[in-house]
Amino acid sequence: MFEFTGKLKTLSIILIIIGAISVGASFRMGGGDHHADAGHDTHSEAAAEGEHGHADEAGHHEASAHSEHDLHAKYAAPDNTTYHNTASRATPDHNHFRLTEDNKPSAEKIHHQQENKPWANLLVSNFFFLAVSLGALFFMAVQYAAQVGWSAVVLRVMEAMTTYLWIPMVLMLVLILTGMGHIGGNHIWHWMAEGIMDPENKEHYDEIIAGKAGYLNNPFFIIRTLVYALGWVGGAMLLRKMSMKMENNGAEAPAIWKKMRNLAAGFLVFFAVTSSTSAWDYIMSIDTHWFSTLFGWYIFAGMFVSALTVLTLITLYLKSKGYLPEVNHSHIQDLGKFMFAFSVFWTYLWFSQFMLIWYSNIPEEVTYYMARWGEYKVLFFTMLAMNFIFPIMILMSRDSKRNYGFLITAGIIMVIGHYLDVFILIMPGTVGGEWTLGLVQLGTFLGFAGLFIFVVFSALAKRNLMPVNHPMLEESKHFHL
Repeated sequence: MFEFTGKLKTLSIILIIIGAISVGASFRMGGGDHHADAGHDTHSEAAAEGEHGHADEAGHHEASAHSEHDLHAKYAAPDNTTYHNTASRATPDHNHFRLTEDNKPSAEKIHHQQENKPWANLLVSNFFFLAVSLGALFFMAVQYAAQVGWSAVVLRVMEAMTTYLWIPMVLMLVLILTGMGHIGGNHIWHWMAEGIMDPENKEHYDEIIAGKAGYLNNPFFIIRTLVYALGWVGGAMLLRKMSMKMENNGAEAPAIWKKMRNLAAGFLVFFAVTSSTSAWDYIMSIDTHWFSTLFGWYIFAGMFVSALTVLTLITLYLKSKGYLPEVNHSHIQDLGKFMFAFSVFWTYLWFSQFMLIWYSNIPEEVTYYMARWGEYKVLFFTMLAMNFIFPIMILMSRDSKRNYGFLITAGIIMVIGHYLDVFILIMPGTVGGEWTLGLVQLGTFLGFAGLFIFVVFSALAKRNLMPVNHPMLEESKHFHL
């Protein structure tokens, strides 16, 4: 039986306190009391915030606002130049936040970006740990649906990781509700702005966003989030409950295991749909004009590799403390294989989305990457190196996948790298050039990590680390590659 030691519990509480202080500091420093600095370097904001403003009726754009194609005549590029070549045009900033005559963001726009900073910071860490927990639930469901044998000895770790799932869903509802009322300056999802879909509102109306009103509207957004929460949290609870029942009733274990297989198969169908729609809702709708048919898969890949990495790190920690003696080098190697394989899968999807959009140079698509090519270029390619190059270098060989030091090193790099991936997904469309990555963001991440550790290890301490009466347990104990 695992013991959640006082030392580890104290560490998690300290991290939670650091996180709470950091979140409080972010709201204090990033709120509406800040004013635009005329000398601030915001040269990439016109591209980065193409979704966050309204048509400038004073004529800052040469194009007419009646047609999206007409609006492509002129836009501010990351290097503060203006493109006139048709092949290089991209959707300009023609929403609520205006540009000045020199194609720089107005004071109003910078003000809203600063208001968004604490909310965006909260969303980044919340979504990252939501992805870790949800990815673990998906992987656990796959084990039951496919009747997998080797992984039985680490099922309890997966179960514990899913117990955290309800927390980010509650926080996501808070972010959505405050965004709907713009409480505390929350303008993360610009399509929630008042009058943005009302043709009678000449100042704020956006024809492109209004065309998506059937999907992007407040009631349906809340309903979808509640459906996600019910399906994900409910699925995790049912699987854990049936697992406990199987542990306490050995005679009925085969029948219960069969029911769990059917439940897991049904959940995977639900997950296949909601993992994509939630990615569209929480992340892609931040950049409301832009869309990608590959986006749901891309978010899934990051989610899954993050969950596999955290699963491996927790398993290695438990092994280092003398727990999970049934987990052998073959189990660890398989976990390392999954980390390596899905790092490559994530990179494949990253490359597919990025290169096809960049090469085709279609205005409606390329602005998304122009925003990240400007202010975020160093972070953009640092993240790519951490999520692809380092895992390739460290985990390529068989022996490295059995080496705990190599796995821990690769795992830490990949966790940081995928956090940066979520950061780059969210920040350009919410805060643009006003972004910072420092102690406040680090403290917020550590706070969420502390909360995750507290919840997951508390759950581990309540159950046997081995799934007693699991039909595949003996096979898993004797698993060797």
